[in-house]
Amino acid sequence: MNTLYPVGISGVGSYVPETTLTNFDLEKMVDTSDEWIRTRTGIESRRIADKSMATSDLCTFAAQKAMKDAGVEPEDVDLVIIATVTSDMAYPSTACLVQKNLGLKNAAAFDISVGCSGFLYGLAIGSNFIKTGACKTVLVIGAEILSRVLNWTDRSTCVLFGDGAGACILQRCEEGKGILAYNLGADGANGHFLTQPAGGSRMPASIETVQKKLHTVHMNGGEVFKFAVRSMEKVALDTLNDAEMSLDDIDFLIPHQANIRIIESVAKRLKVPKEKVFINLNKYGNMSSASIPVAIDEAVSKGLIKKDDIVLLVAFGAGLTWASVILKWSK
Repeated sequence: MNTLYPVGISGVGSYVPETTLTNFDLEKMVDTSDEWIRTRTGIESRRIADKSMATSDLCTFAAQKAMKDAGVEPEDVDLVIIATVTSDMAYPSTACLVQKNLGLKNAAAFDISVGCSGFLYGLAIGSNFIKTGACKTVLVIGAEILSRVLNWTDRSTCVLFGDGAGACILQRCEEGKGILAYNLGADGANGHFLTQPAGGSRMPASIETVQKKLHTVHMNGGEVFKFAVRSMEKVALDTLNDAEMSLDDIDFLIPHQANIRIIESVAKRLKVPKEKVFINLNKYGNMSSASIPVAIDEAVSKGLIKKDDIVLLVAFGAGLTWASVILKWSK
């Protein structure tokens, strides 16, 4: 009988660009207001990457912090998984670029494109490599430079997103701790509600696609909102059931930071009190796949997550996709 090893997070790190774009800055760029943005989204500011930076740069900075936190050397890393929809280029993968930057000579590397659910998909994939013994140390990163793919004249989308990266190191941990359960899902039939239409084989780049701003985020906000609340509640409950736990067992909920109304609706449905819900949406906006790992890093650094705490992570994203992970903090 093959041994299945327990897997936990042994190191965390994050990086957000220095430049801050406030709601007041946006008032000068598009027909909106600070009050309009805050009351509808909960966002007050977001970070914007310098033009000289690419997603791989943000990944590299976040990964360096996570590796230091875990006490991991470059030669120790067996696999790099990067969740992003804003890769440096079509190929090579951003993971391969980060492997080069960090000198991870023993690591395999690949990207996954799952939108805002990406980091949790990455945790699930990476944990299975370690659980089965195929790897001992996996670097998982969620990173985006969404500011490069926004239509800055569309107030319904440009006010929502920000840039950033979060990373974690996965390794074996004590029995009964680490990742206890996860659930992943997708509904491709409704993927058209959140899309970046041009730039792929279906609609290659052309003068026309650029003029029509088809290389930017297109979203049906109402449909995405309904999907988000419904899918996050269900996947969280399914994952709790798989872990044979109840909501009373949860010490901390870290949801994808998309919109304060979505977070509040999900927390209310799950009956999780406000003091157990981590929110940093107001500072960073929606960083897509980076939102949860950045939030984890902040919660840990503030001493909010402690060893043996039960943490519920839940997200939704483009695809449409959803994901949830429950872990017993093992660090």
